[in-house]
Amino acid sequence: MNEKNFDVLKSLLLSEQTICDSEQLERLGSDETEDFCFPPSIALAPKTTAEVAKIAAYCHQEGIPLTVRGGGTGLSGGALPVHQGVVVLTHLLDSIEIDTDNLQVTVGPGVINQNLRDAVEAVGLFYPPDPSSKGSCFLGGNLAENAGGPRAVKYGVTKDYVLGLEVVLADGKIIQTGARTLKNSTGYNLTQLFIGSEGTLGIITKIHLKLIPKPLHDLLLLLPFENMEDACSAVSDIFKAGITPSALEFMERNAIEWSAQYLGESLIIPTNIQAHLLIELDGRHLDVLYQDAETVAAVCEKYPIGEILMADASHQKEQLWKIRRNVAHAVKANSVYKEEDTVVPRFQMPLLLKTVKEIGKKYGFESVCYGHVGDGNLHVNIIRGNLSDDAWQTTVMKGISELFQAVKEMGGTISGEHGIGYVQKNYLPIVFSETELNLMRSIKQQFDPKGILNPGKIFPDS
Repeated sequence: MNEKNFDVLKSLLLSEQTICDSEQLERLGSDETEDFCFPPSIALAPKTTAEVAKIAAYCHQEGIPLTVRGGGTGLSGGALPVHQGVVVLTHLLDSIEIDTDNLQVTVGPGVINQNLRDAVEAVGLFYPPDPSSKGSCFLGGNLAENAGGPRAVKYGVTKDYVLGLEVVLADGKIIQTGARTLKNSTGYNLTQLFIGSEGTLGIITKIHLKLIPKPLHDLLLLLPFENMEDACSAVSDIFKAGITPSALEFMERNAIEWSAQYLGESLIIPTNIQAHLLIELDGRHLDVLYQDAETVAAVCEKYPIGEILMADASHQKEQLWKIRRNVAHAVKANSVYKEEDTVVPRFQMPLLLKTVKEIGKKYGFESVCYGHVGDGNLHVNIIRGNLSDDAWQTTVMKGISELFQAVKEMGGTISGEHGIGYVQKNYLPIVFSETELNLMRSIKQQFDPKGILNPGKIFPDS
């Protein structure tokens, strides 16, 4: 970017919507992905779709890289401006308009996930997708990565709630996709094409979402297992017994211990317990939930387990969920780490966990595992600890490649909800053929012929 470009970009918005300070730009060059930092040349915070379009049109004209950033909670480097240029901040695009008659809501991409949930729950409605970072992640980023969260097992992921979008294209043109209807069989589904595209095809400026009635009751169970693979095996058994939990989470011993320590919580785990399942049941009738809880307990008691904890008081539930949602923060506080977002068919979960530990032994790294096992999604945190630079950058990468190859052979794939972004892009040929990758490249070329939108993401380097 030359001096003229910089001056023009500074003039596009008000001074309070423009960031040129090096310290602030440094902060905007990082997210929650490892220890990367790629500061942009300038950051702009538009308040309207028209302002977004003006920024995009100029960047397109001049061939300037443009990366959109939401809450900065990404785990694959998806919003890192690896080619500098412009970062568009979405926090001022934060409107919420609730339609209680049609159980819908229209929001800006800068709305925080939890703020939307609170707003709709205040009128008896429910927006289920709830990433662990729900208190700080933005809905635009949720769409960019097709975020899930614990309740995806029953309610689905972000894409299942999006009816339509307003999108600014790379050249500044504005389009509308989808419709505010529950059925739509009109042309190509452009809405779903943008979801999960990680800001490489367009800039989402408005989102139309469907909602559901809020469940009236929920119960939370914490089940301790003596064997980690048994905990994973029990997951499939629970579904076979006719129970669909609203959340079904796995935490190995280190995960729950590190998180409790990070939060300053007092938690004593018997020495024979190696993993926990956190199981939530929700619905409209409390007596039915207690019956379901008894069924879950009976299924799990076929395995060697410890004492089952049922949390029905709100403070108990909050404490347990707080521990689960802070595992990633606890791991990061202990060490630099790589988080792999593997996902396999649910029945393969025991094999996946076993494979992770075997590969760790083979390549000399420690891992802490947790995740949404109800839908086959295991987060594998590879700990750097005292590993040398060579081991971290070369040996560990070989282990990750072997893990991803095994995941593919199990019928799975290499990201369930974190996206490909910057750190996973060179593994993409493990799961896609060159023909499939070229189809994706051609789509990118059609939407963004100059390659300005979030360059350096998704596609392999060679």
